[in-house]
Amino acid sequence: MKDANVTKALHLKAEGVIKALASRNMHGYYAETKEEALKIALELIPEGSSVGYGGTVSVDEIGLKQALSNDKYHLIRREEAKTPAEQHDKYKEIFDADFFLSSVNAMSEDGILVNIDGNSNRVSAISFGPKKVLFIVGMNKLAKDLDAAVSRARNIAAPANIQRFDVKTPCKELGTCMNCKSKDCICCNVLITRFQRDPERVHVILVNDDLGF
Repeated sequence: MKDANVTKALHLKAEGVIKALASRNMHGYYAETKEEALKIALELIPEGSSVGYGGTVSVDEIGLKQALSNDKYHLIRREEAKTPAEQHDKYKEIFDADFFLSSVNAMSEDGILVNIDGNSNRVSAISFGPKKVLFIVGMNKLAKDLDAAVSRARNIAAPANIQRFDVKTPCKELGTCMNCKSKDCICCNVLITRFQRDPERVHVILVNDDLGF
């Protein structure tokens, strides 16, 4: 449990971020707990929706995928693909889903989302394709400004994320971005989401917890 004063300060910061998101045509919400975040997420996703997701730890940490794993929703399970061709078909199906679930690698306090991707299926779906995108974002992902957010994504999120995979990159060995051109690089594309034309497409749930990397 966070200290009450810390929690209050984070709540106030979140309110500022939510206002910043609104100015960028994106919806923001604040949850004090993972359980509250899950409740908000399920209120946003109507029953019968098709739902895809990228590589995201935060979505798992609030139990959202598990909550959608029933016949009330069509959860597109990308991990069920057994071949590269099947994986490609899953990605295309997700690209046409009603909802895409993700987190961010970092987010500036003025509402800019930063995501780094290797295969780039995740950043593609964030920028275009699924009808709505729902981000689950721990307050640990916040950075002061865009430069700090990009730095966080490259030097904190990516080196931590790469540890999950059986690959060889400089950041996996050294724990920080080396601006590499490794064949296993997970920083092939950097997506900066600063505005949305569709005011109903992007929804961001900020959670008073440390989620993901």
